[in-house]
Amino acid sequence: MADMEMEKQGYSGFERFMFFVTPILFTLILLGVLVTLFNFDLRNRALEIGNSIPFLSKVLPDPTAEDGTAVDEGKIKAENSDAKIAELKAMVATKGAALTKATDEKTQLSGQVKALQAEIETLKQAGAEKQLEDAEYQSKISELATMYGKISPSKAAPILESMEMAETVLVLDAMKPDDRVRILEKMTPSKAAEATIMLKDVKTVKDRQIAALQARVNKKESTATQPSTVLSNTQLNTTFSNMDPKRAAELLLKMADVSPSKVLRILNAVTDASRASIIAEMSNLNKDITAQLVSKLMVGK
Repeated sequence: MADMEMEKQGYSGFERFMFFVTPILFTLILLGVLVTLFNFDLRNRALEIGNSIPFLSKVLPDPTAEDGTAVDEGKIKAENSDAKIAELKAMVATKGAALTKATDEKTQLSGQVKALQAEIETLKQAGAEKQLEDAEYQSKISELATMYGKISPSKAAPILESMEMAETVLVLDAMKPDDRVRILEKMTPSKAAEATIMLKDVKTVKDRQIAALQARVNKKESTATQPSTVLSNTQLNTTFSNMDPKRAAELLLKMADVSPSKVLRILNAVTDASRASIIAEMSNLNKDITAQLVSKLMVGK
């Protein structure tokens, strides 16, 4: 008992101080290490707490950032708000441009749709008119077929033979079988055979119509390309001026019996000297006919 009291009395004041301070120092060091490890800004946090107290806010300084400048939360919030507003405005502008583009495309497509609809209506109208024309053409062919069916075969056959074969087949195809047979019997064998061969080919009415029109066009073209057999006045002058007057006179007198107008044309075409020689020879051969021709020639002039 006495030993314990002596041991208590043996602690000095410094030892007692260290006994209480050591845990506190350990705690502070540990907190410092933790703050250093986790980069926790204890000072700024403490200043923020102190500034929230009415009386201490006048004494304590404002919290500072890491670079030593004071932290202005209002300014930061304002900057963040401005950035957000700018971002939203840019987004709205982008959406507006996209909407405008979509509206323009819609307007353009609407115009194209209207144009296509108008074109469709035009094509429909043209198709209806074309069908009407085809129906009218077919009606005419049917009328012709009925008409030729009523004519006696001996008279209808030569008329049909004078047509282009495609046209003949078009009319025969529209006839009744009995009428067609009676007309084919009266046609020449070669024409009837050709028409029969064309009739046996399976073709639509439209194809036969086109073939008939093409045959008519080809005939007109061939007629137009054929050289003319009528001599010009220059050619007549050259021909009869170079002939012997007596031979020319004999030829013209014979022509006068057939076509006096052609004789007058020849006499008008030749030169005056050639005409005088030819008329003199004609007068020697036949004065009466020559006199008649000369009188007509004078009237013509």
